[in-house]
Amino acid sequence: MSSEKERDVARVSVRILEKEYFVACSHEERSDLLDSAEFLNNKMKEIRDSGKVVGLDRIAVIAALNLANELLKMQNREKCADEEFGGRLRAMRERIDGALTGSRQLEL
Repeated sequence: MSSEKERDVARVSVRILEKEYFVACSHEERSDLLDSAEFLNNKMKEIRDSGKVVGLDRIAVIAALNLANELLKMQNREKCADEEFGGRLRAMRERIDGALTGSRQLEL
């Protein structure tokens, strides 16, 4: 008898640089896994085809470093955007509070 967890897991085959890998994931994550594998495969092909890096392990490490760098840059941009948005929101709140305070003073 297979457990319920085992039935919820798909064994997915992905090809990266002409090498096949089997990865277990939930059925819901299958599409994302295939998209990720295709993205990684394309990045690794770009690195391999540049001729500057030789060997699957080195290509994988360079691809991982490039992707990690892109992720960190995106997170930093998101953090800066959040901080800018927070600053604008505070300024708007202060202007509204100021307007409301002025309005209350006029009523008295």
